[in-house]
Amino acid sequence: MKFNKKLVFLLSIGLFYFFPELALASVESTLSNVQDKLVSTILPLVAILGLVFAGFSFVMGSPSARSHLILAIIGAFVGFGSQSIVNFIRGLVN
Repeated sequence: MKFNKKLVFLLSIGLFYFFPELALASVESTLSNVQDKLVSTILPLVAILGLVFAGFSFVMGSPSARSHLILAIIGAFVGFGSQSIVNFIRGLVN
């Protein structure tokens, strides 16, 4: 009996995977949501954390603090400018 429940569960997951209309979902909208969350939340957060780490490295007198700071600034430009970068690439593709 336990095997039948697992089989039904796996078959339903498979149907929803191969036919997303049955699950009332589409791959494009899901990927768009993931991209929006990544660009608007995660990348700026990582950029801020990188700047904080570089600041601590600089204050603590690490010998590689200069490279940490340069990489954190480059990461901040990418993190905060990611929406513009994505729009630019979309404009080139379309």
